[in-house]
Amino acid sequence: MPQELSYFRLSLLSFLRDSHPNLATDTNLIASRGDAASEAYSAAIKNGRSHDQAAEAANEVLYSGLLFSPYRTVVQILREGFGKEANPALIEEIAFEVLPELKDVFSKYELSDSFETTEEYDQLYTELTGAIQILLGDVLLQPL
Repeated sequence: MPQELSYFRLSLLSFLRDSHPNLATDTNLIASRGDAASEAYSAAIKNGRSHDQAAEAANEVLYSGLLFSPYRTVVQILREGFGKEANPALIEEIAFEVLPELKDVFSKYELSDSFETTEEYDQLYTELTGAIQILLGDVLLQPL
């Protein structure tokens, strides 16, 4: 990745590091989305839209399909359901490690940017909580 990243590329990179760490090294994704967002912003300004409207158009391009984060969902489950047992400093690391093991659970659902607002979200949350408990078992009961 070039040393100087555009605002949109940097914004996406920061978002990916926080919500989709497995994608944060995908330089092609970051470059293509960042460039497309920049083009969307420029086109909106040229068409007389306000800065806020242009930024909204750019963000739609930049974050489309990425707003729901399986990683953040697992982090939330670990914090809320296992927070007393798990070392808080390691929760994000644990989430990153168990996420690949949860692919089958996530694959049962049609994930979208607005998935958290659906009735299925609660079902996924419950299923993930059980799967995490099975995966980690006594590991979380040990000081980490």
